[in-house]
Amino acid sequence: MIKQLKLFQIAKKILNLPAYLLGISAMLFANSLSVAAQSAVILLYHHVAEDTPPSTSISPAKFDAHLAYLRDNDFNVIALDQMIGSLRSGQSLPEKSVVITFDDGYSSIFDEAFPLLQTYGYPFTLFLSTEPIDNGLSDYMTWDQVRQMSAAGVIIANHMVDHPYMLEIGNDESHSQWLARLSENLLKAEQRIKAQTGQSHRYLAYPYGEYNPAIKSLLEELDFVGLAQNSGAVGPESDFLALPRFPLASIYANLDTASTKFSTLPFSVTQVQPDSPVTSTRNPSAILKFESGDYNLSQIGCFANSKPIPMSWIDKEQGVLELIPEQSYSGRRWRYICTAADPNSNRYYWHSVQWINLD
Repeated sequence: MIKQLKLFQIAKKILNLPAYLLGISAMLFANSLSVAAQSAVILLYHHVAEDTPPSTSISPAKFDAHLAYLRDNDFNVIALDQMIGSLRSGQSLPEKSVVITFDDGYSSIFDEAFPLLQTYGYPFTLFLSTEPIDNGLSDYMTWDQVRQMSAAGVIIANHMVDHPYMLEIGNDESHSQWLARLSENLLKAEQRIKAQTGQSHRYLAYPYGEYNPAIKSLLEELDFVGLAQNSGAVGPESDFLALPRFPLASIYANLDTASTKFSTLPFSVTQVQPDSPVTSTRNPSAILKFESGDYNLSQIGCFANSKPIPMSWIDKEQGVLELIPEQSYSGRRWRYICTAADPNSNRYYWHSVQWINLD
């Protein structure tokens, strides 16, 4: 940041701008620094292998290329607890901060990713489902391997006992019984991780990235931070019960597109309607309120499946935008993505709206 301020002062002398223009330029520059110094991007990986399901896999060579890109382009890979603690306390983060996370506990994380990350000196977090490890499933790590990683400084966190679909309620299960079952599953996994590693951070990565307001309220009651799988950058105003992460697997592991995601910035945005990602329709509308920021509201574009979504400004002065998709979307989960260019850099603001259809 000091280096950037010096560069700005040099540019000011060279340009010899009038005082009022210098003031505007300085204000824009300060705002850009403020957003950048209070934001981070969380990356999500699962398998690091070539013989596992493509939808959740990245090859060791491509993963190595991701790490090399982060190193060669002045990114700062930081620990998840540093990011959460700094953003919650209002402290600044290093420029271009990135957090690396893995879900599930597959053996390829230990065999392939762990040695690479140690070589680069990068911290990371592993979200474990404990039952597959307890049962000795062949594609998963052992507890001895998990303890080796823990001893090396890896954050070991919660991914529930048996990786459940948390939104599924049993036929004879009441709402309170459902939440009690989820609470027991969550706390049992947390206790198992603590017994094996001594760690208890109370961070939960939602299995499949699925949640609703009731589940978020449960996490809040139990003093957990929640991490989701809807893409976007993280800032101090993000929802710490559903922090966004960029899943990087299959076609999304391509470095050309992943590199853009590494440097994204968080919108300050509130989802006005609906209040839940769970929908019974195949083309739900959404109302978002974008707070003022260092971006032009007219440059906001929203997409799904790489195609533009029709948008209507309900109140552009107040930043209230409605997304009104015309096409229907298939599958259990999909998302709408909104972006806008940062006028002071080649970075983009990024926010996504998660949808889950249980049918």
